[in-house]
Amino acid sequence: MPGHHRERLVEEMRQEIEAMLAGELKDPRLTPTIFVSEVRLGPDRGQAKVFVSVQGTEAERAAVINALEAAAGFIRFELAERLQLRRSPRLEFMIDRSAEYGARIEELLRQEKRTPDH
Repeated sequence: MPGHHRERLVEEMRQEIEAMLAGELKDPRLTPTIFVSEVRLGPDRGQAKVFVSVQGTEAERAAVINALEAAAGFIRFELAERLQLRRSPRLEFMIDRSAEYGARIEELLRQEKRTPDH
């Protein structure tokens, strides 16, 4: 699949999943503080990793992943319909921790600047 087609498909998948999260999925574990940060499509288009950013505790994040996994069949079916895919990829939902890692690195760099050289 040429690169620009793949990129467009991945972005369309991200937008459609986010739209479903915004109001179509009625699971109470799926709060409005969920953001789809990235979708990575496997080389054979058979699997997609969906990275979600979730505000809350680790228990709340685990509940969100469980809810998304429970809704994966519905999301997959809807993606196939909306994007007119012959086969929708299997979906694997993961918490995106990149913002946390970035904040931690920035904090460590600030601490390093404050520490006088010896």
